[in-house]
Amino acid sequence: MEVVLPVANATVAALARVSAVFNAPLARAVVFGIHIDGHLVVEGLLIAAILFQLSRKSYKPPKKPLTEREVDELCDEWQPEPLCPPIKEGARIDVPTLESAAGPHTTVDGKEVVNFASANYLGLIGNEKIIDSCVGSVEKYGVGSCGPRGFYGTIDVHLDCESKIANFLGTQDSILYSYGISTIFSVIPAFCKKGDIIVADEGVHWAVQNGLQLSRSTVVYFKHNDMASLASILEKLTHGNKRTEKIRRYIVVEAIYQNSGQIAPLDEIVRLKEKYRFRVILEESHSFGVLGKSGRGLAEHYGVPVEKIDIITAGMGNALATDGGFCTGSVRVVDHQRLSSSGYVFSASLPPYLASAAISAVNQLEENPSVLANLRSNITLLHKELSDIPGLQIASNILSPIVFLKLKTPTGSAVADLELLEIIAEKVLKEDSVFIAATKRSSLDKCRLPVGIRLFVSAGHTESDIFKVSASLKRVAASVV
Repeated sequence: MEVVLPVANATVAALARVSAVFNAPLARAVVFGIHIDGHLVVEGLLIAAILFQLSRKSYKPPKKPLTEREVDELCDEWQPEPLCPPIKEGARIDVPTLESAAGPHTTVDGKEVVNFASANYLGLIGNEKIIDSCVGSVEKYGVGSCGPRGFYGTIDVHLDCESKIANFLGTQDSILYSYGISTIFSVIPAFCKKGDIIVADEGVHWAVQNGLQLSRSTVVYFKHNDMASLASILEKLTHGNKRTEKIRRYIVVEAIYQNSGQIAPLDEIVRLKEKYRFRVILEESHSFGVLGKSGRGLAEHYGVPVEKIDIITAGMGNALATDGGFCTGSVRVVDHQRLSSSGYVFSASLPPYLASAAISAVNQLEENPSVLANLRSNITLLHKELSDIPGLQIASNILSPIVFLKLKTPTGSAVADLELLEIIAEKVLKEDSVFIAATKRSSLDKCRLPVGIRLFVSAGHTESDIFKVSASLKRVAASVV
């Protein structure tokens, strides 16, 4: 106390002297007509001191370096986070293993089965002429190209294939991609950018969804295959909106929807496109080589001039029984992709033998158009046989090679619906040796259409194959649903 009291008294005395000084007449001043008293100066100094202290970096005492023993203990205690979350019990997928070519009849897990799970629409898997063209290409060029198209990966057979497809479809030019599914989700971002508007069908499959997301465009979905919904959205986007007139606008649809088997009404889409001045991107992976009098796709099917479709893409792994994909259209559309499409610029080019297989497959289609009649006959027969299947109903178009079956009375849960459908597919394979597939979707797939069973019809199927799958499905569905 003896020490504290003198210090306190001295502090009080100092503050009194400071206050006296600031309250003296000399401390008074007039600034712009305002009287400034001494206490205002003191408050100003205090505020400045507080701001100075707050702006200073906090002082941290130097840390003592850890010893080797402490470092070892910390390393022993550290538990890294898993790279991915644990797989839940119901999320594991036991995939059947094919042990022969995926033709109309194949071998699955050592058992011969009738195959309705492969999109071999024209039955060209195992075609001798296509195999011979592949063998000759491998002997001449080897297996791979070992480089992107822009960096020593372009081979003459690539140019021949691009020309063949363009001539077949009646377009100005075409461009090949190395992987079928990457075609559409490389093409969309190559043309659609941030700030653009895309109007897309809500039923598009995952590859299209991925392209829409990568584009960073404003995406608006219309009801599945509903032209009234599409027209309403186009009207809302364009009516009285001058800003919309100055930005790029696209309509994105599939010719045959993988998630429903429905066929897009191209004639109506083109009419709306021209009315509201949009561009159309058409995905034809399941219609190329299938629809139209000679298999030239949706434009031929509806009698729409192909030049009215701005951009057409397709995978070659279905009707052509090869791999890779293509985009076709005007020269300007194709040339733009050679420098702006990631799937083309940064991927090794399509193996030459696959390009040779595509050329040979198109030749087969041109030389043997009756294969289309066989395919349509099989589709019609399967529709007839499955028209009264218990618990299920056909949701696909009569001309679609994808015969899509969905539950007549859904459970209300997509997960529960899929479990029922997978039980049907497993029993059909196990008991009757018929290979079919339910529509499994990844967590990334945002499609909200009902799940179902997809039957891929081939021109190579026989009537007995159709009767077998129909009888099996009816029997199993009656016991499960």
